[in-house]
This record gives sequence, C-alpha cells and structure tokens, in this order.
Amino acid sequence: MTWLIVAAGGGGDAVAASMVGRALYGGGARGVVLTYAWDRLLVDPVPGPRGPGDFRGLREMVPGVHAVTAESVAIAPAGSALPRLARDLPETLALIDPHHGALGIARQLDRLIRHLEPDSVDLLDVGGDILARGDEPALRSPLADALTLAACSQAGAPARLLVAGPGLDGELDAGELRGLLGRNVLTLAPGHVEAIAHVLEWHPSEATALLAATARELRGLCEIRGAGLPVPLTDEGPTVHEVGLGTALERNRPARAIAATTTLAEAERLTRDICGFSEIDGEREKAARLGTRPARALDPAAALARVADYEHRARARGVSHTTFRRLAEVLGLCGAQREQLRDLLIAGHPEQYAAPLWHIPPR
Repeated sequence: MTWLIVAAGGGGDAVAASMVGRALYGGGARGVVLTYAWDRLLVDPVPGPRGPGDFRGLREMVPGVHAVTAESVAIAPAGSALPRLARDLPETLALIDPHHGALGIARQLDRLIRHLEPDSVDLLDVGGDILARGDEPALRSPLADALTLAACSQAGAPARLLVAGPGLDGELDAGELRGLLGRNVLTLAPGHVEAIAHVLEWHPSEATALLAATARELRGLCEIRGAGLPVPLTDEGPTVHEVGLGTALERNRPARAIAATTTLAEAERLTRDICGFSEIDGEREKAARLGTRPARALDPAAALARVADYEHRARARGVSHTTFRRLAEVLGLCGAQREQLRDLLIAGHPEQYAAPLWHIPPR
C-alpha cells in the first residue's frame, strides 16, 4: 500500500503527516509527504518558501517533482529543516514548489499521483486554519493553506481534507470549527507519538507539538508564539476529522481567488487583497528587524532569570504550559539559540519537561 499526504502548511504539518499517516495506514505501508520547504524564520533567515533551486542534492521523482533526501543541503543564505526531517522520518518527502502558483502545485500533484498510484490522497492541516474565510483576527498564515487547498481541489484524483487538532494552531477557535468538521477518523494516542518523538525534540513546530502533547494526554492552557496566544489543551486536541474539500473551498476566499494563479507573487497579491496581508509580509518585516540586531551568545544566568520572570507572569494568566519557541521569542532568541535554551532548561529543571512542552507548575 502507498499513501500520499499533502502537508497543507509547511514543515510542522509534514511531521504531523508522518504520525497521522502511520496511524491511519499502518507502519508497513509506503508513505509519501508532499510538503513545502517553508520554515519561517526559526530555521530559514530568508522570507518565504524555498524551491528546488534553493537546494543541492535533491532527487527527481518525476519531471517537476523532487524529493528532499538526507544528503540534500539548502544553499546559503537559505535554510531548511527538510533534510534533517528526511534523515529522521521513513517517509519520502516530496517538495512543493509554490513559485508557479496553485496551478503549478496542481500539476506537481497530478504527476506525483500518476507516478505513485497511491491508495489514498489526503490533504492534512493541523489546527484547522485552512477553513478560515480570510478575515479572522487571529489568522496568521492564509497563503500556504490556500495554495494547497486550491491545488488539491483541481487535482486529477480525488483528495480528502483532514483537520488534526482543531484550534491547536491558535488561529481559529475550536468552538468555531466544531460545526464544520465531519466524522472523526482518528483519535491519536500516546503510542502514535512515539514514531515522531525524536523529531519533536528539535523541530520548532508549535501546532504539531500541541497535537502530540494532547495525544499524550497533557491538558491545560498553553501559550504559543511571540504574541502569546492562549490555546486550550483539551480532549478535542488529538482528534483528526474529515472535511469535504468543497466545504473548505466554499469558506476559504483566498483559495478560490488564487485557484488559477501561475506565480507565487500573483497568489500573494490576491491573498493580500482579501486578508490585508500574507505571511511572507510578516516574515519580511521580522527579517528586517532581526537583521539589525547584533548576534550575541546565550547568557545562561540571564536567560534563566528571564524565563523565571515569564513563568511568574504566565502563571498569573492561568497558563500551565508553553512551547520552547514561545520562550525563545520572549527572550529574543533565534536559530540555534532556541535549542540551547531548551537544553539549558531541561538540564536545570527536568521535572518541568512535559515533552514536547514546557510545564509551568502552579505555586
């Protein structure tokens, strides 16, 4: 058996696709994940997604579709977590090239389907922001989801949309999503997480970390991202629901608007017209700010003091957990410093490591 999952929003959805694919179809099946190389600024200092020309050592699967392998390397100054994921996951990671718009992704998908002849084709989104209209106040990443949704709706073979962890990305509230979700096809359990547990030790995705945390039966209130969005960890967290592609496309205005696009710039412009922004806009602004900061070494004593101060204030807000990405952004850290901070905290207070989250105990 061969399964193909399109990771709707980037690297974190690719990790979730590995976990969900094995849970649904079994560890003995051949899995292929079609995913962006779009790691935001946590891994890649260059705004926007990467294309095949940004890598060395890709393997061509079919004309126009390349696999990222363990030997692949992102060409500086770009960066990508996909080569490391290719080393850590057994699935084949096929690279989405969004630079030819939604029609270009649809062509890639068609060629891959003809080549693989998969038994199933799924589009997976963690959190459910793929069901956004485009005007939601907390929406942060409409473009990536809109492109994959528009492409899958035009593919030659039928695909189903799976939403994992409703509300866990902090963009759409789980209550708002509840009436849109179809049948529950899977509820993730602790055993499903073990296959990707080693990846979550280093991968910066927050939504997938929360998906794994809820599958491991962690409950409470988790604060994520630099903005400190509060996300409840509930029994809905580990669920995976089927949603009709037509339902998603009817709601997602950017996806409908960009369906015929042939360039990423055109898709971004149309998304900006509807939403007022694209996630690449935010990346450009943040990259410009970070570019003016001098690089500095992590000061362990100062970092621990600032984390303790953050925990005190977060505790007062009722927060029980947070992500290492959130802590890194509170401290203004980036890149390798996030992993350094994580190692420092776990070494000093191992009892607070509720893998893959950081626990803030009540006083």
